[in-house]
Amino acid sequence: MPDIKTLTTEEKLLTMRNLWEDMRQGFEESSESDEVCDLLDARVARVELGEAKLLDWDDVKGSIGHR
Repeated sequence: MPDIKTLTTEEKLLTMRNLWEDMRQGFEESSESDEVCDLLDARVARVELGEAKLLDWDDVKGSIGHR
């Protein structure tokens, strides 16, 4: 694969489009189980109700192993 910086803008856009189409197809073919969807829905509801909060990943990474 050529260095991205050496590609023309048109080549970069075509590469991005091809990558996106390939990845999108994979996402559409794989679906989450009902159990996973239910779990994610429950977590979203807890955040919306104020029972849980979202944490910034950089803060979480920095706190790993410091308990």
